Amino acid sequence: MKYYIIAGEASGDLHGSNLIKEIIKLDSKAEFRVWGGDLMKEAGAYEVIHIRNLAFMGFWEVLNNLQTIKKLLEFCKKDIVAYRPHGVVLIDYPGFNLRMAKYIKSKGFPVIYYISPQVWAWKSSRVKIIRQVVDKMLVILPFEKKFYATFDFPVDYVGHPLLDAIAQFREKQTEKRHTDKPILALLPGSRKQEIQKMLPLMLKASDDFPDYRVVIAGAPAIDNEFYDPFLKNHSAEIHYGKTYELLNMATMAAVTSGTATLETALFKVPQVVCYKGNRFSYLLAKNLVKIPYISLVNLIMDAPVVKELIQHELTVKSLTESLKNIESGDARQNMLEQYENLIEKLGSSGASARAARIVFDKLSRKKTVY
Repeated sequence: MKYYIIAGEASGDLHGSNLIKEIIKLDSKAEFRVWGGDLMKEAGAYEVIHIRNLAFMGFWEVLNNLQTIKKLLEFCKKDIVAYRPHGVVLIDYPGFNLRMAKYIKSKGFPVIYYISPQVWAWKSSRVKIIRQVVDKMLVILPFEKKFYATFDFPVDYVGHPLLDAIAQFREKQTEKRHTDKPILALLPGSRKQEIQKMLPLMLKASDDFPDYRVVIAGAPAIDNEFYDPFLKNHSAEIHYGKTYELLNMATMAAVTSGTATLETALFKVPQVVCYKGNRFSYLLAKNLVKIPYISLVNLIMDAPVVKELIQHELTVKSLTESLKNIESGDARQNMLEQYENLIEKLGSSGASARAARIVFDKLSRKKTVY
C-alpha cells in the first residue's frame, strides 16, 4: 500500500521512522511519501519536505511566517491528491496537521493521527474538530485515553514510542560508557528559535562547572555554522545526531522543554528543564494553557519531579543553582527514584509495532486507491 506521512519536528521524524520500519514488516510492498527528516528517509521513505523547513515555534513566529505556511499547506494538498495514498498518517505537529486533516478527509482519504496534539493542555475545543476529521487516533501518554473518553471519542493507547527507540539504542550498547570527567549535557532544542533563546543561557551557566566536560546535543538538521557564534569564549563541545550517546554518558543535563525531557529521564540523567520564548507568545500561552507543568516528566507523574525554569525564571543564576542542586545529595537521589516510577508508569516497549498494526489493519480494509 501507499502511505503518506506528515511530521514537522525531530521527535516526529524519530517516531515516524520506527513506524515505517514496523509497517514494512507487515506490508513488504509498502511505499512511503513523507514530510520528515533524515531518519524517515533512512527507513526507506521518499522525502518531500525536510523538517528543517517546517520549524515554526510559538504564536508570534507562526504569525511572521503565515505566507510560508499557507504555501506549504497548498503544496501538501496538491501533493497528496497527486500521490493518491491508501491513507495519511499525521504525527503530532497540530497547527499544520489539523488543517491538513480537514482537507484530507474531504477528499476521501483515511486519516490516522499518531501522537495526539496536546489538546488536554489547551484548546480542548479542537477535540470537536478531531472527531470530525480523524478516523483513528493513536495516543502515547497514559492519561490521554481517559481525557478523550470525556468527549466520547474512543482512541487507541499504544504506549510511548521513546521506549522502543531507547531499547533499540541499548541493544547496541554493551554497557554505560564513562569518561575521565563528568559530563554536563546541554540540550537546547532542535529549532533555531529555541537554540537562540536557550543555548547562550545554558553555556553561561556551564561556565560555573569547570570540572565538567560540557557537551551540546547539536540538531542534525541545523548546520554547524549556526552554532559557531554561540561557542565563542566557551569550552564546550558539540556533537550532532548523538543525543542518546550523550545521555548515556551524562552526569546531569540542562534540557529545553519538549520530548528531550522524557528522553533524559528514561536515560536516568538528573535534569533541569528550561523554556524561554518570545514574550508575546509566552503571555498568550500563559493565558490559554491549563496544565500545571510544561515538561512531559512532570505531566505524566503529575508532580514536580524535575525543576522547571520558565521564561523570567530562567536566568544564568537560577540555572546554575538548580544544576548544582542535582549534582549530588538528596535532590539527585529523589529525582532518580522518581524516574524509576515514571518508567514503570509508561509500561513496556512495543508502541511502534502496536501503532503499525493498527495503521495497517485500518488501511488494508480499503484496498481501493482513492
